[in-house]
Order: sequence, then structure tokens, then C-alpha cells
Amino acid sequence: MHDLRRQALESGKTVSRRARSKQASPASSRPSSRPPSRAASRSRAVSRAGSEEDETGNLSDETSFSTNSIDELLNGDNTDPITDAWRVDLADRIQELLDRKRSSGQGRERCLATYARILTVQYAEEDIRGKEAELVVAFLKSIKAETSEKETILAMKALAMTVVTSPSDLIYEAVCGPLKRVITDSASVPSKTAAVHCLGTCTFFGGASDDEILDNMAYLLEIVASDGSFIDAQDEADPVVAALEEWGSLSTLIDDLADESEEAAEYFVDQLASSDPGVQIAAGENIALLYEKSYRPLTDDDGGADFGEGDIISDPDEIPGVPKLIKNYDVYRRTDVLKDTLSDLASLNTRRLSKKEQKAIRTNFADILDSVEYPTHGPR
Repeated sequence: MHDLRRQALESGKTVSRRARSKQASPASSRPSSRPPSRAASRSRAVSRAGSEEDETGNLSDETSFSTNSIDELLNGDNTDPITDAWRVDLADRIQELLDRKRSSGQGRERCLATYARILTVQYAEEDIRGKEAELVVAFLKSIKAETSEKETILAMKALAMTVVTSPSDLIYEAVCGPLKRVITDSASVPSKTAAVHCLGTCTFFGGASDDEILDNMAYLLEIVASDGSFIDAQDEADPVVAALEEWGSLSTLIDDLADESEEAAEYFVDQLASSDPGVQIAAGENIALLYEKSYRPLTDDDGGADFGEGDIISDPDEIPGVPKLIKNYDVYRRTDVLKDTLSDLASLNTRRLSKKEQKAIRTNFADILDSVEYPTHGPR
């Protein structure tokens, strides 16, 4: 599955204090206090433009928040040789962004595209250190003005890459309102979609509290449940896909999803019937995630407990060291029906979709079904 969380783990970005503490001693319940940072290894890497001409002319590539393989991004033909020239270029672009009075709309677009591209392929925390607040202010000016769709989206992409590169507890409060206004009020569906992704990234890395994370998960779920009409984007697939992906990403910050799982699963299962393959796959990935999070490792303390049939599962591959898992709660009332639906999608054959789309659905839903049946190892 094209999973943002998996790709981020390969990216080498900063890991937060909360994430490091979880690795050292996993929590058994939802944290009761606000963590100092939401930085965990997640990256919004996007396909980069190969030249300045691409940066000014290819809206779909440089403004896309979707992710291809991180290996493809970092090792592809478009990756520059490893030199320090990018540092000089980045410093120039930062100065240009902060000196907004002397810039034109097209100039800002080129500058934002170059800035975001550099941060996507280079780890530049030292280079932007101390400048984050000024940069966020500059990005928000472009986001609020919505002078052009391209500048608005590039500003949100630059903002997202900035908070991923240099996580801060202060960014979320500054950007949440403007981003939600774009999601709700913008006449541009691509801008709404980019704002959903940027909101998710800033929530994850920008210092949102647990309550704010849950509020935004509920907000994203409203977009999914309404097929986009909640944000005046009725039956538009891209904002719904973005909301599904960001909901899944934010859910990894919550230790116990027992209270959220049942309602969310109902909406995700409904989206399996969508006519858009991207919506189907994103909904399926969230379903798989919910099933994985509904289990925990079996411990010696559970020895005397009375568990129901099927509540304890073992790794079907019998890999040494893989513990048995015990189900904490039910994700969906009709798992048997759900498995049949997932199985049908994993063997889909229809003339309605292209061969590429069918392959993507079959490949992803084979993994999703495997995760639902065997949460011990997740997708193959």
C-alpha cells in the first residue's frame, strides 16, 4: 500500500520527543497531557520538477500532495548530485520569500516551488532554523490572499515541508484557522485538497493537543461521511481522499481508538462502494489500520482472563518472536461481510476501470484483507 507513514519512516526526518518516548516505553492508553511536540517521522514528499520550466508550467506535478515511492523520489533521474549548491539556492529563496514587497505573483510561485522542492529532497533543518516564524507568516499571506490557485497550493506545500523539517509547538495555532477557511470557503477544489493535507501535516507536527487532534479527526470524518458536501465539494474525490489519508495519519497519534473506531469504520466501509479507486483504497487502508490498532500483544498478566473464541490470534507464518495478539475491542460489527467485500475487491475484474486502476485496487486490497485477517504482520 502507498502508505504515507511507511514512506516517512524511510525519509530520515526528525523524530519528536513523544515518538522517542513511545519507542522506549510504549503507552497502554491515550496520553492525558499535551506532548511537547508532534514531530514523528512522516514526510509529505512529492514528485519534484526537473527544471525551472517545469516549476512554472507543470501545475499538477509541483502542487501535488500525493506521494510516490520515496525511493523513486530520492534515487530517480531528477535527483541532483549531492553538493552544497542547494544551500546557497535555499538561502536565496528564503530571502526572496521574506522580501515579499519586491516580488510578483509568478516570481513567488517559482520561489515557493524551488523552496518546497529543496526541502523535499534535502534535510535542511539547520538552514531554516530561526527563520521558521517569518517563513510561516510569508506562507500565510499567500494562503490568505489566494491570488492564484498555484501560489496558494505551493504556499501550503512549502508550509507543510517547513513544519516537517522543523517541527514546532507553535505552528498549529497560527495556521489552523486560515487552512480551515480555505477548506471551507475556497472556490478551488485543488486548493481545498491541498489545505486538507496541510492541515493534517500541521496538526501532526505543529504542536496540536490531543483534543485538537481528535477534533480534527472528527472534522475530516465529516468530509468523508458527506462525500465532500461538508466543505462544498460534493462528490469531488480528491478532498475525500485527502481527508481519509489525513485521518489515518492522525489516528497513529492516538493510542486507544476504541471510542472512535465504530463510527469511523462505518463511514470507511461505505466508501468501499465509491466509484473512485483512490477513495476506495484510502478507505480500505484506514480499515486495515483500525483492525491493527484494535489488537495488543498478549502478556503473562492475561493468563487467567476468559477470552472469547477468536479474540486471540497467532502469526500464521509462525515467525519466531512474533507475539500472540489479543483483541481489545470490535472495530466493525460484521467483519465477515467486510472480509467478503475486501476479497471481492482483491480479485476485481471490470471494464469500468483501466488495467492500471484495477491492478492498484487488487494489489492494495490483497494487503488490506491480509491486515484485517492477520493484524500480527499487516500488509505483505
